[in-house]
Order: sequence, then C-alpha cells, then structure tokens
Amino acid sequence: MSLGVSVVIPAYNEGEDILPVLERITDSVESEYEVLVVVDFPEDTTVPVVAEFARGNPRVRTAVSTYGRGPANAIRYGIDQVTNPVVVVTMADGSDDPRQIDDLARLVNRGVVVAAASRYSAGGQQVGGPLLKGALSRGAGRSLGLLGRVGTRDATNSFKAYSTDFIREVGIHSRSGFEIGLELTAKARRLRRPVAELPTIWLDRELGESNFQLRAWVPKYLRWYRFAFGPTLTLEQVRREADRIAALNNKS
Repeated sequence: MSLGVSVVIPAYNEGEDILPVLERITDSVESEYEVLVVVDFPEDTTVPVVAEFARGNPRVRTAVSTYGRGPANAIRYGIDQVTNPVVVVTMADGSDDPRQIDDLARLVNRGVVVAAASRYSAGGQQVGGPLLKGALSRGAGRSLGLLGRVGTRDATNSFKAYSTDFIREVGIHSRSGFEIGLELTAKARRLRRPVAELPTIWLDRELGESNFQLRAWVPKYLRWYRFAFGPTLTLEQVRREADRIAALNNKS
C-alpha cells in the first residue's frame, strides 16, 4: 500500500511490556507508516524502551504530551502531530490485532471517516476483561448500531482508523478516559458522514494493569452516547454541542 498511516499509541509506564505491541505492528503493517507512542512525562518507563526499539526502526518514536495527563490528552496530542491522511489509534496493552490496521486504513481510503474494529459484529469477539465493563460496552455498542444507526456496533472501542482531515474538521473535545472513539463516531453520525466496521477479536491484556476507571468515566461516555441520536446537524451545530458536552465532562 502507498497510503500513509500514522499509528498513535497512548502509553503509561508500560516499560518492556510495550515491546510485543511494537513488534507485532512493525511485522504486520504493510502500509507506509509511522508509530507514535505518546506518554505523559519524560520519565515514563516506556520512553527508553521505545528509544532502543527505534534504533532498529526509525519509523517508531515517542512523544511527550504537553496537553495534560491521561489517555485522551495523549491521543489528542499524538493526532495533532501526524501528517498522514489516515490515523489509527491502538492500545499499548496488546489487546488489539495490528494485522487489521491496513484493512481499517483501506476503509478510510475508500471514503469512510471512521473505521471501527468491532468486537460485537458477526465474527467479532471479546476475550477476557471485567464482566461489568464488557456488558456496558456491548449494550452501548449494539444499541448505537441498531437504534442510532451509527455505522458500527462497537462505537466504544478505541481501536479505530480515522480520516485525519475529518478530525481536523470536527476537533476532539474529550479530555479524559477513552471517550474519543465514541465522540468521533457520534460526530460522524450527526453529520451523516460514513462510518464502517470490521469484526475483531479483542484479547484482555496479559501484562501490566489496566488504567480504565469505570465509575469516573461512564457518565462522560453517556453524554456522547446520547449525542449520537438525533437529526442531521451542521458542522457549526456539532461544534457547539460538543463544546457543551465537553464543558460538562471536563468539570465532572
């Protein structure tokens, strides 16, 4: 593939646990690519490990976010650094299948603005993980897909490819957690932009600990969930509504 893809990975003190993820990505992706691992501070244990790995593959590098701490800010910062037409967000825990990065990028190249890796479509699966978190995610994803007609049955999964131009157009308003995947899917739906999905098998992380904070983040997810329902909006209206939701989410 000649399509340029930027892979953004938010990381927090992964240390050597990041190595299998980087190895799988560099072994699997056939597109012209770069990998940007984004951390919150220079002393993060992920930094020296990625630096050593990058000596053998200069397309991999780290960046220290100046947008504040947390995965949402790391993802925002990483996306703001890329110049390729497609950006893929994937996790540092190895739960996502990097062999699907090319296929997701192809969907964006064909015209969709969001291409989701779906655990809840036919052929998809979630293996492991907390039961309550999985049940909430599955319920939200399937109801958005069937009732909200957002184009995917897994809007909450962070493993997605995006049109970089689309993100530049609508902006990212989330500042905490992993709301961004749901936010951008909801914005695409209200603008009636195309969204597509591919089934994926998600595996709960084997190394390290998850930083997902269910109780703190669920109310924020719910605001973006509700936003996905409704009539077509103009870009200005989407931005105005997103500002309102962000103001509520960022103070709670």
